[in-house]
Amino acid sequence: MDGERLPDDVVLEMVARHLSEAMGRPWQVEGHLAKGPGTVAVALRKDHTGHPGHLDLDFVLNVDRPEDTTIADCVAGYGATIEEAVNTAIQIWLGTTGSAVLELLAQNGTFAAHFPPDDPEGFPGWHAIHGGITGWGTGADHQAVQTWAAGNVLLPHLAPVLDGGLERDSLVGIKAFFGGGHGADGSDETAEVRVDGVHHEAASRVLAHLDWPRPADGMSYARTFMLLVHREHS
Repeated sequence: MDGERLPDDVVLEMVARHLSEAMGRPWQVEGHLAKGPGTVAVALRKDHTGHPGHLDLDFVLNVDRPEDTTIADCVAGYGATIEEAVNTAIQIWLGTTGSAVLELLAQNGTFAAHFPPDDPEGFPGWHAIHGGITGWGTGADHQAVQTWAAGNVLLPHLAPVLDGGLERDSLVGIKAFFGGGHGADGSDETAEVRVDGVHHEAASRVLAHLDWPRPADGMSYARTFMLLVHREHS
């Protein structure tokens, strides 16, 4: 997509509007932040791709302690215009990453699902929140990967290669983006896991080898976000 990136204040206004609607409480732009109730805010970081529909967003739970309360992520949107692409990116981010963080704030199951440390579908030793799953694609099987993701938990598969290498004991964000199409040869296949915004090679390989659908006609992709809230110490 050609064109200039939207000004930061315009993007932040869009972020604030979506979050206000999701939470039912007002968000507004204050300086370089979309500011929510209490100490919560969202910061828009410098884009690292050069794509006008790509956003680097930090959900900051406490603006007074950003170093250990920031959940970093990035997201790309699509649309006929830059405005549509940015709006789609925010919706995708809010439906996945945002849902996990909003559930952390709400603690009532409204936005996402909780997995205690001993849950076989969770992350051993951690309290986890599994955010929403979104998907897109083309053709008759455009929802195939999203449907698979809704019925197949990822955390137990990713935990063995992630545990032991996590740098924080709380608020670890794990994003998974995967899918493809046009046959099963893998030429158009994507499988990426990012931990705290950084690509994780071993976890991405694990994701690539799982048995999610490879549509022979069209394309199908899914994105989800999992938040490790805190490690349980024995």
